[in-house]
Amino acid sequence: MVFSDGLNLIPGGKDMASKLKVLLSQEEIKEKVRYLAELVSRDYQGKAPLLICVLKGAVVFLSDLIRNLEIPVEVDFMAVSSYGNSTITSGVVRILKDLETGIDNKDILIVEDIIDTGLTLSYLKENLLSRNPRSLKIITLLDKPERRVVDIEPDYCGFCIPDEFVVGYGLDFNEKYRNLPDICILLEFQ
Repeated sequence: MVFSDGLNLIPGGKDMASKLKVLLSQEEIKEKVRYLAELVSRDYQGKAPLLICVLKGAVVFLSDLIRNLEIPVEVDFMAVSSYGNSTITSGVVRILKDLETGIDNKDILIVEDIIDTGLTLSYLKENLLSRNPRSLKIITLLDKPERRVVDIEPDYCGFCIPDEFVVGYGLDFNEKYRNLPDICILLEFQ
C-alpha cells in the first residue's frame, strides 16, 4: 500500500501500513473541499459567517475549506469530547474549550470532521442555538448515517461513508494518524 506522501507519515511505518486501507485519497478530498467551499460561498454571499471548528479533528478540513472560500469569514474553535480514548462514544458530552467570540445575531457554520451517532453534534447545536445566533448550519466532511442515534443532519456533507473507523486528514486513533493525507480505514487497533 502506498500513501500519497509515503509511509514515513504512518506511526510504525510499513508495519502499520498493513493495518490501514485508503478509503478516500487526498485528491478526492481536495476536490470535494473545493466543491463544498463553492456551495458555502454561494449560500453566504454578502455575509461574513463565523466558522466554528470542532477541535481537534476538523482543523485540517477547516484549513483547506477557508482557503477555498470566496467570502469573508471569522473563525473560532470549540473542543468537545464524548470519546476519550475509545472508538465508541460514551454519550456524555463535555465542552473542553469554549468559544472566545460571542455569537449573538451572527451567522454560524459549525465545521465538523465526521458525524456518526450525532450525540456530540446535537448537544453542540443546542448549546450554540441557546446563544441566539442569526442562523446556524453544519458542514461536515464525513457522515456515517448508519450510526445515527439522534435526528441531526448536516447542511453540507462531503462524503457518506460506511460504518468503519477512519483516520487521517485530521481524524485520529489515540492521537495517531491525524497527519495522513488520505482518509483510511483502521483495520487493527493498537
